[in-house]
Amino acid sequence: MIAETVFSAVSAAGLGIAAVTAYRKRFLAAVRIAAYSLVPLGLVMTGIVEWAADTAFSPTAWAGFGVLGAAWVLFATTRAVERRRGGTRKERKETRGATQSDAVAPAASAPSLGPGKRPATRPAAAPRAESADDFSDIEAILKKHGI
Repeated sequence: MIAETVFSAVSAAGLGIAAVTAYRKRFLAAVRIAAYSLVPLGLVMTGIVEWAADTAFSPTAWAGFGVLGAAWVLFATTRAVERRRGGTRKERKETRGATQSDAVAPAASAPSLGPGKRPATRPAAAPRAESADDFSDIEAILKKHGI
């Protein structure tokens, strides 16, 4: 009840200041002050102030906020662990299945691959460019920037 009285008094004082500001012919500022001063009155009329006051002094409400905080911490922890492990359970299972089929040596004989599978052929490696060509590009970039 005290909070409602204080909020109503603040609104009345704000409307008084808006009236004085309008009397001084600063209408835009007066309307802005009136708008700000009507917010506490609106909060009182909607019952939000009473709800907030009841919540602030309720041990059950604070316990509820504690439970919500604990739930948030648990969610955040599981997300962090999931990122560290590399995705969801389904993604890890697919990755594990792909690595097990690629685990055979490239030159393995047909019996070690299992029935009906052939050894994978690797494409020929591209001839390696001279190291001077690689560094010439880097030197050109450094010279361009004056380094």
